[in-house]
Amino acid sequence: MFGISPPGWVHTLGSLPAVPLVIYMFARHGRIVPRSRPGTFYFFSMLIGAATVFLVAHQPVSNAVGAITLILLLAGYGVGLTQRLGRAGIYIETICLTLTAFLLMVPTVSEILRRVPDGHPLVTDLKSPLLLGAQASLLVAFAVGITAQVIYLRKVNTNIGR
Repeated sequence: MFGISPPGWVHTLGSLPAVPLVIYMFARHGRIVPRSRPGTFYFFSMLIGAATVFLVAHQPVSNAVGAITLILLLAGYGVGLTQRLGRAGIYIETICLTLTAFLLMVPTVSEILRRVPDGHPLVTDLKSPLLLGAQASLLVAFAVGITAQVIYLRKVNTNIGR
């Protein structure tokens, strides 16, 4: 089904829960909250997805995206465990984890468009206007979202000292 191998199904089903979890956390908190129940599930789902990409990747860029995602995921969750960074820690955490969501959604949207409906996908060419438009929309959403998150964090951090 959909031309997905058994390791591909592990990758897909392992990382799939991250999509609704990140949507929920963005809608509820405006960012990924690592030390929460959804944040914990997001971490493990992303860890499975990023680690298994090496088993299913057909292009070198996929391996690079997987490695970058793992680094950002570990950095985003690890930065909250130290107090050395002070207020900068929340910015680093938020930016790293928002980047993981972006790196999750770009291949997710691309794969959906290239595989659905089964046998007659919406996109057959990597230069398809639909695919390029979807990827551009994700980039715009990322840029607007990360800007809004930083502005919000600056406002909250400024008000903490008052």
